[in-house]
Amino acid sequence: MALDRWIALFILLVCLAYGYGAFFLMDGSLPPFMRRNPIWPSTFPKILAVAGAAVALIILLGFEKAPEKGKAPEIDYRRLGDYKLGQALGLLAMMVAYALLLRSLGFIAATVLFLVGSAMLLGERRFLVLIPTACIAAGVVWYLVQEMLDIFLRPLPVWL
Repeated sequence: MALDRWIALFILLVCLAYGYGAFFLMDGSLPPFMRRNPIWPSTFPKILAVAGAAVALIILLGFEKAPEKGKAPEIDYRRLGDYKLGQALGLLAMMVAYALLLRSLGFIAATVLFLVGSAMLLGERRFLVLIPTACIAAGVVWYLVQEMLDIFLRPLPVWL
């Protein structure tokens, strides 16, 4: 089995576990007044679990493959070094650092640093576009979560 199908199988298993939690575990602790709402806190996780499982099944069953006119190149797991593995691992490390720094730096600073750093890692060099875009994106997301959804996100570092 090709590497993309192994990854799809892993994603399918993760989506099934996530879906089990969303469908059977999350809604049991809802207070009675929220049970009549049309949208529950588990609605978006349910959508993500179903969509992720559907896409993983499409890849796993091979429906996304083009008809074989010219044999499409498969991912060769023996040549992983040719696939810019350093960028992928760097991006994963930046995601972990973002999660760890989110509380101490605050949402806006951590998000701007993550967006600018990850864009630079992936090859973006136009800083006059990159920095204002990251600042605007972090500010808009913070405003939407804080003011529209009324979920507290610490915008500034703890020490301020």
